[in-house]
Amino acid sequence: MAKDLGMHKDITVEDLSIQMSILKDDIAALTGSVSDYSKTKARDAKDQARTTAHDYAEAGKEKAVEAQQNAEAFIRTQPATAMGIAAGVGFLVGLIAARR
Repeated sequence: MAKDLGMHKDITVEDLSIQMSILKDDIAALTGSVSDYSKTKARDAKDQARTTAHDYAEAGKEKAVEAQQNAEAFIRTQPATAMGIAAGVGFLVGLIAARR
């Protein structure tokens, strides 16, 4: 590079000014590209998070419906046991609530 500068002794301030202007434009274009890339990646991540959250919500709904169906089946097949469990849970909740 030093040789290149030595060979071009007729470089003027105007030449440097033009090169600086080109460099400034290139940096501005690069900044815009990086900004656009960042926005695209952020949008993609947001979409992926939304899709993942929706998938988890659907899976949770399915598990809740399955648990409800299992509980209903248990109550129908063993009503006395279900009543005993409900009474025990109610008793424990009452104890905890009474302490506050």
